[in-house]
Amino acid sequence: MRPVALLLVGIALFVGVALMFGFKTYNNLVDTDESVVQAWADVESQYQRRSDLIPNLVNTVRGAANFEQETLEAVVSARAKATSVTLSADDLTDPGKMESFMAAQEGLSGALGRLMMITENYPELRATDSFRDLQAQLEGTENRIATSRRDYNDSVAGYNRSVRKFPASIVAGFTGFERKTPFEAQPGAENAPEVSFE
Repeated sequence: MRPVALLLVGIALFVGVALMFGFKTYNNLVDTDESVVQAWADVESQYQRRSDLIPNLVNTVRGAANFEQETLEAVVSARAKATSVTLSADDLTDPGKMESFMAAQEGLSGALGRLMMITENYPELRATDSFRDLQAQLEGTENRIATSRRDYNDSVAGYNRSVRKFPASIVAGFTGFERKTPFEAQPGAENAPEVSFE
């Protein structure tokens, strides 16, 4: 073979191997991206479950005589705010949008926590089957939320490693794969909450 023909064959082989590597890397990035999207859908599903339980809880609690109306209104308001802040899978690369979503959800968690603390003052309410069932469902949902958030963060960590590692980072840069934002603790989460029954 002539040297020019050998050079052309060598270039063709190099380009072929590079293309195969690029396709494989792209497909791996798509797989990890879809894992993040699925994990995010699981998080949203659990938050929706919690949101769906709240009207029943509020109505059950409202039936208790002299229950603090202000607390119920805070829960309803926090639920409205939490459901108004939505985050699509496309927004997972935006830390600001993720922070707004987390803040709204944490506001609802705080309002629910205050509601549950205050119900301690109402033994007749805590004794009802419907309240106990709703409380158990909410506790289970909070556990599912924590698990879904952990699974989401695991998916994001794997995806972000894939996007940042060389040489996949080159393919990610050309094809628009950006780092995703994980859930992070809210500022002050390291401090124990102050509990007061006044």
